Formats: sequence, structure tokens, C-alpha cells
Amino acid sequence: MAKQIKNTSRQIYFPIILAVILVTGMFVGRITAPLGQGDSSRRLLMYPESGKLQTIINLINEQYVDSVDAGKLVDNVIPEVLEKLDPHSVYIPPRNLEAANQELEGNFGGIGVEFSMQNDTVMVISVVSGGPSEKVGILPGDRIITVNDTVIAGVEMPTNDVVGMLRGDIGTKVNVGIKRRNRDKLIDFEITRGNIPMYSVDVAYMLDDSVGYVKVNRFARNTYQELLSALAKLKANSCSHIIVDLRGNSGGYLDIAISMVNEFLDKGDMIVYTEGVHSPRQEVHANGSGSCKEIGVTVLIDEFSASASEIFAGAMQDNDRGVVVGRRSFGKGLVQQQFPLPGGGALRLTVARYYTPSGRCIQKPYDNGVEDYYRDIIYRYEHGEFFNRDSIDINDSLVYKTLGGREVYGGGGIMPDFFVGRDTSNHTDYYYNLRESGIIYQFALDYSDRNRNQLSEFESIEQLEAYLDRQPIGDMLVNFANGKDVKYNASEYQISKELIVNETKAYIARNIMDNEGFYPIIRKHDEVLKKALEVIRTGAADSVLHVDNAQASEVSKSIPETTEPSI
Repeated sequence: MAKQIKNTSRQIYFPIILAVILVTGMFVGRITAPLGQGDSSRRLLMYPESGKLQTIINLINEQYVDSVDAGKLVDNVIPEVLEKLDPHSVYIPPRNLEAANQELEGNFGGIGVEFSMQNDTVMVISVVSGGPSEKVGILPGDRIITVNDTVIAGVEMPTNDVVGMLRGDIGTKVNVGIKRRNRDKLIDFEITRGNIPMYSVDVAYMLDDSVGYVKVNRFARNTYQELLSALAKLKANSCSHIIVDLRGNSGGYLDIAISMVNEFLDKGDMIVYTEGVHSPRQEVHANGSGSCKEIGVTVLIDEFSASASEIFAGAMQDNDRGVVVGRRSFGKGLVQQQFPLPGGGALRLTVARYYTPSGRCIQKPYDNGVEDYYRDIIYRYEHGEFFNRDSIDINDSLVYKTLGGREVYGGGGIMPDFFVGRDTSNHTDYYYNLRESGIIYQFALDYSDRNRNQLSEFESIEQLEAYLDRQPIGDMLVNFANGKDVKYNASEYQISKELIVNETKAYIARNIMDNEGFYPIIRKHDEVLKKALEVIRTGAADSVLHVDNAQASEVSKSIPETTEPSI
């Protein structure tokens, strides 16, 4: 278990008090004292101890040699204070609050397209079905040249600026000038911005006749409903085992993760509990209404799976409900609550730690500061953890028992039941050059654009992939790369050829069929997913989860009874 750092009341409330004081300091009691001889008309406001920070701001405003933007100064000070608490307590300035909330709320006002910068021009990759752009006739492959009479093509405009111009309040209008292939003149469209969903379930499809796959990229406000739709789709295809892929998922809303876990657990099974100095222990148990209690579960994680992802994986593991495959997760076991601040902005403050059902706090240590905390991923890589399970630092004193008596570990992240190291045997410098320079993506986009009409005729990913298999994709990519000054290396290309060609085909399929085309192709080089399928098909998962009844009975006696209601 990670070292328990007890926050005092002063540490917990100090950031909030600071923010309030900085904005409302004029209401704090004060006394006056003369500044000195010759200037009796000027007064220095003297505040009590609780107003010291506001006094400093006032002094700077009134006495500093140069003019100062006090608001900007405050925005710079608050993060410095929060950094002394933990890595996840953060201040969100007013200018960033809307974007920060949109990421988890799951929607925003926009025109409903996914785009990419191609040769310094915005190219539409896909159009949201039923969205504002589709309604007016914008198509994949269109180039956006102007926005409200401002030229955005060929001017090296940052992507964030383009997004800012296209997004806006729902119901407002934006004019775009479109260049379409085989059309000489720009086509003008007036688009009324609408509510655009941000999907968090990337894809759901059957890997074979019985095993389904769901990829979840974050735990946003709409993720639970998306998962229910995905599960219904898979169950309609006779799915008896589901692989939930949480790799790269950095978390999100705690309550959404709880609702998702509830779909798989029996009534009374613990999902998670939280506790903090000012937050009494709260346990959450499954209510028995889940729709997938009889379906097998395997969870995929990696070093970037964090927070809510770890709650999901930990609940499956500790209840012996499913096995976890991949690499040790990030190790974020802190719960944040968002508090609005006067004058705009918000404070996301850590208020509790969460614990898996066995009692594990998977928060990794942060005693050495924020920079060292986030460099832990680099340390893991350099230490060999990405490749070899034996390289993982395991604290033998932090051993816990699952419901069935299996040993699991605390102290920083969820340890997988089946470790899968990174396979870099077919990685070469030539492959890295193609990827890092964006050549694979650029070629796939260019190829898709030139052949869009023909490629769009295929009704299934199997048909599209069969067609691409007959094309000299590798040779075309090499020629494209040569034209972009990425020097060809014959020997390295042969080592990486299968990987390079497969990745290129996957990106072509994504441009035509979105993620429904991408994932079925890219999985051929997905070692973690291959291992998961092996574990399921050979019965290794069932062997790990086999519970000796007598042993399970003894373990269950040690689990404290709860007085908290089910969800």
C-alpha cells in the first residue's frame, strides 16, 4: 500500500481559502496605519494573518515599481500552492474551464467533423452522422479553406486555433469555404453549430464466434450508456466472453466507473471504497441488476491506464470476476472533487483516496514532487519493466487477498494476472522514422483521399482488407517516403515490413470506415490482445479464477461487513 500521507485541515482547506481570499479580500477585516512622514493621505491596509496573501497582492498593486496584472499573478500563484499537496489537485483558470469540462461531459458545440492537417490544409476525415456538417452536404475528403472569410489554408495555423474557430455555442452559425476534389471553385456552406457527442467507446465488435471486444478511451458522462449499447450489440452476436480494453485510458468520473463495474458483479460484491481525513469511509457494492453477470470478463491495462480504469480492473480482480492482462497500471488512487471559484475558474481538489475491495490503495508515492512523480513512467521503461515482469519493484509487505484467496499487490498500480511485455523485435530505425515523421499517417490519408470512391464501395472490413492485401501498399509507401526525404533502408524495411504494411492498411481503413475498420486490422500486431485471447481459449483464465470453497469462506470472514447502501 502506498505511504499514507495524512492531510491536515490546514492543507485541505488552504487552497480554497487562498482562492476566496484573493478574490474577496476587500471584505476581510482590516486596520490602517500611517505610511510615514510627508504622505499622511496614503494608507497601508493591514490584514490579519488569514489575509496575508491578499495583503501581498494589494502591496504589489499599490507599491510595485511597474504595472502588474494581478489576475495573472494570482493564476500563477495558485498552482504553486497546490503543487505542495499532491500531483492531482489542480487549479483551472476561467479561460480553460469550459474545455476541461467538455472533455468529461461528453459533448460540445461544433460542426460535427473529424479533421486532419494535411499539407497545412484542414482535411475532413469523417463527418458525424446526423450532425450539422452532414446535413448541409460536407463530405469526407473536403478541404476547409476559409472560416468566416478568414483563410486558414497554407498559413500554418495551429490546430487549436482551427478548433477554436469551428467550435462555438450551439445554435450559432459559421461559414466555411470548401475545396472539393474535381471542383475548381470553393463551395460555400453556412453551418449551424449543434451538440456534438464525444464518444468514449471507440469500438465494439466480435473477435470470433464467442469473444467480444470493447475499447473504452475514458470514463466520461456518457460512457456508461455507450457501454450498455456496446454490450447489447455483442450479446446479440452470442458473445459469452468480453474483453474490456482500458489501455491508455487515464480515467474520468468515479460514479461512471462504478456503474460500469456494477454490470458485471453479483449483488453485494464490493466495487470500491473511498476514505480521507475529511471524508468518512464510503463503500459501494453492486446492486445485482447488472446485465453481464454470467459473461466472462478479461480486462486489458497498461502503464497509462489510471484512476477509474484501475477501479474497474481492481474490482474485477479482487472479486475474482475476471483476469487482468497487460502491464502494471499508472497508479492513481486519489479522488478529486471540483469546486467552483468566485470570478470563474475551478479547483479540483483531492478529497479522498480510493481502495479496491481487498483494501489496496494503488496510489503510487509522490513524496519527491510532481516532476519525479510523472517521470516514474520513464523510470519504469529504463528499469526494464515494460519488457520483463521480474523488473517490477514489488513490496512484499503490501500483499492482499482477493475474494477467492489469490495474492494481489498494492503500492502503485494494478498488477496484471498475465504480464505481456512490449515486443520490439520488428522495430527498426526505419520504422520509427516513418512513424515519427508522420509518413505512415500521411500516406494513408493521401491514398484514401485519391481512392475514396472505390474504397467506399466495400460493405465490410473483410472486403476492404482483402482488396488492400492485393495492392502494393508497401512499395507505394516507400516511394511516398522517399519523396518526403525519409531515406529508404532495405534491410531494416524487411525486418519491419509486415508491421509497417499492416499499420498503413489499418490507417487507410480508419479513413474509410472509422474505428470499425482500424481495430480489426491493427489487432494483428497487438501482443496484449493476442495473449488475452490465448488465456481465454486455453482456459487459463478459468484456472486462475478457480476458487476453493473452503479457502474462499475463510477469506470472506475477514472482509468487514458494510452498513452502506448498494448503488
